[in-house]
Amino acid sequence: MTDKLPPEVAAAHWSKTRGLMWTTLAIWAVFSFFIHMFVSSLNGVVILGFPLGYYMAAQGSLIVFVVLIFWFSSRQNSIDEEFGVAED
Repeated sequence: MTDKLPPEVAAAHWSKTRGLMWTTLAIWAVFSFFIHMFVSSLNGVVILGFPLGYYMAAQGSLIVFVVLIFWFSSRQNSIDEEFGVAED
């Protein structure tokens, strides 16, 4: 679809898409790796009888990933609509 766009519009579309991709990757990396690196120190905080590290590693990351998927698809769709390459 983007092959029908003028080069400068296609470059702007790719620039916004690339920015969204890097933002999503950064959020994913934080909740995939960095939170899990600090699980033992987070275990000092207890919520409802369970250590915070458990929540962040077992449930928190999964919730963030699902929300991230929906946010990414919504944001990408709005970028596509802005440049006229959205799917029906």
